Amino acid sequence: MSSIRALADRMRSGTPALSAWCGIPEPAVAGLLANEGFDAVTLDMQHGGFDFAAAARTIPLVAAAGKPSIARIPVGDFATAARLLDAGASAIISPMINSAEDARLFGGFVKFPPLGQRSWGPYGAMSLAGRQPADYLAEANGYSLALAMIETREALDNLDEILAVPMIDGIFIGPFDLSIALSNGASIAPEGAEARSALDHAFARARAVGKFAGVYAATGETAGSMVRQGYDLVAVGFDAGFLRAGAQATLSAAKR
Repeated sequence: MSSIRALADRMRSGTPALSAWCGIPEPAVAGLLANEGFDAVTLDMQHGGFDFAAAARTIPLVAAAGKPSIARIPVGDFATAARLLDAGASAIISPMINSAEDARLFGGFVKFPPLGQRSWGPYGAMSLAGRQPADYLAEANGYSLALAMIETREALDNLDEILAVPMIDGIFIGPFDLSIALSNGASIAPEGAEARSALDHAFARARAVGKFAGVYAATGETAGSMVRQGYDLVAVGFDAGFLRAGAQATLSAAKR
């Protein structure tokens, strides 16, 4: 199995995927994390430092470790989704998908016809997938995943319509932004009762229609609870946090 197909195959088998989260736009950082026990690496182009060039250089390095890459694109930059898939990304997370129309616009760049309007040019992806053009065209819609990020009241209100869009493979929930939206900007409480209730609702609606459910978890403990709940994809922690935690642990040991 190639790394590019591994994520969809893993999640369809019912085996959850734990992804590292990377915002430092240095391919070696993602490559180091890919060689750890993570099942995938997510490259953040919305709030992290990745641009397309950095992401395109990183994806093959992650694949060299046998792991799939996921990319979160900037808000509304749907055309970049297709370019990232051409470079060999396995899934695209699009933030601020608040309506079925947003979902259709996003999904159209992820899926080839007849589902979407993705144009042809997946030269890096074909190499990583080990497929010839005809085979890649026939199979890519099945393993190039479109994940709509749910992080606002509007998205929650329109969740069933978003999930009903054929090009959308699942949702990815942002607990931090969701908690800000639900509190009308009063607090950041991803573990609070209101945010957890919204997460449970979104998870249940995705499950009800047979689509993937992913979520971000700030800590390993939270990630473990999400895995036990049954999420298909859990992104845990972030690269700068891993670096700080490692430095702090090493210094603490040295000073003892």
